[in-house]
Amino acid sequence: MRRDIAFASGGLQLRGWCWAPPKPGAPAIVMSHGFSAVKEQGLAGFAEAFHAAGFAVLLFDYRHLGASDGDERGRIVWQEQHEDIRAALGWIAAQPGVDADRIGLWGTSYSGGHAMFVGAFDPRVKAIVAQAPAIDVARSLVALAGRAGFDQYLAMLAGDHAARNAGQQSGRIAVVTPPEQPSVLGSPDSYAWFTSFGEAAPNWVSTTTLESLARMAEYQPAAFVDLIAPKPFLMLAATGDALIPIEQARAAMARAGEPKKLVEIDCGHYDFYEGRPQFHRACEEATGWFVKHLT
Repeated sequence: MRRDIAFASGGLQLRGWCWAPPKPGAPAIVMSHGFSAVKEQGLAGFAEAFHAAGFAVLLFDYRHLGASDGDERGRIVWQEQHEDIRAALGWIAAQPGVDADRIGLWGTSYSGGHAMFVGAFDPRVKAIVAQAPAIDVARSLVALAGRAGFDQYLAMLAGDHAARNAGQQSGRIAVVTPPEQPSVLGSPDSYAWFTSFGEAAPNWVSTTTLESLARMAEYQPAAFVDLIAPKPFLMLAATGDALIPIEQARAAMARAGEPKKLVEIDCGHYDFYEGRPQFHRACEEATGWFVKHLT
């Protein structure tokens, strides 16, 4: 039932997979991956579960990532990715057999933050699931690198801005590395997870631009979490998350309005994905939420 598709966003062609409406007038779900990740990295199982529950599904790669166009490979700017989500919502809403008034938005990690942010503002989104979402990126970076390490990041980013302002290209930094080496996602489980896919995700780019890191550090995905209501909002949070402290998830959900649900699971950030210990639990929670609120 899966087919390759493409749609336009910002003058570029984004590519992804679509699972067709199981029946006329079906609800739909738009999905995307986290920071630098591509659709081949542990998401197809979620899409198949949603499709089996009666949903059309669109899973896509952001610009500059995966199979999508964009010459600056590995560029990750959250404002641009928000625009890609909006283009995806428009594409799925226009597909034959899709009920445009029943569209859900699912995101994980960085795109879980996008789901909260875009979901608060885009009226086409009727229900939201955010899995281990980015919430307060600057403070997550402080938690990973310490305040001294974060200050070093800021100095490096200021230098990169000066170089770009002088006409040079942005510098680059690894997304993940072995322990004790500088990277964006500096936790041991990040390196293990990203490097586990090998040839299964040949389009994954292992570096990003320093400009992307600068924009990431300024991002507050949960800034408008209180504006999501009255849209139904489910958050899945990992109590052992090395990237997103569980206290951030609890604080964000305390500010969110009803209907909402926080599911805390004793696991790490990457344990929700296909092939990992909590994949089936994450699938069941998300599927149940969308079925309850979109069907």
